[in-house]
Amino acid sequence: MRIEAKLLLFLGLFFGAMCAVYWTWSLENAGGVMMFAGMLLCFLPGSYYYYWSRRMKTRPEDDPNATTEVGAGVVGSFPGTSIFPFLLGMGSFFVVLALVFGIWLLIPGLALVLWALLGGTSEGRRGGQV
Repeated sequence: MRIEAKLLLFLGLFFGAMCAVYWTWSLENAGGVMMFAGMLLCFLPGSYYYYWSRRMKTRPEDDPNATTEVGAGVVGSFPGTSIFPFLLGMGSFFVVLALVFGIWLLIPGLALVLWALLGGTSEGRRGGQV
């Protein structure tokens, strides 16, 4: 995680410098506040990653002398095709439509979401199609 931490901390410094320049020259508050928020949103995970990268053992991604074989691990099984991600998307779509067109669309939306969550969970636990 050392590379990710360095990247995010560099982006935070960049946004901080650009925020100072933008806020000083433009005297406009909205853009300066957004750049300041972007700086904070880079520093927060960057400092967290840096904190943990110093306490973990070195990953193969962080070792400059690592080979492909070092990073290879156990390859598990991947799920096959499934209808449940589509059902989850459609259920979420109906839930959002309920906010626009009427609360009655919440019933089929929540039913589809519940069906997708239960079906996807049971399919994932069984390791095959339901």
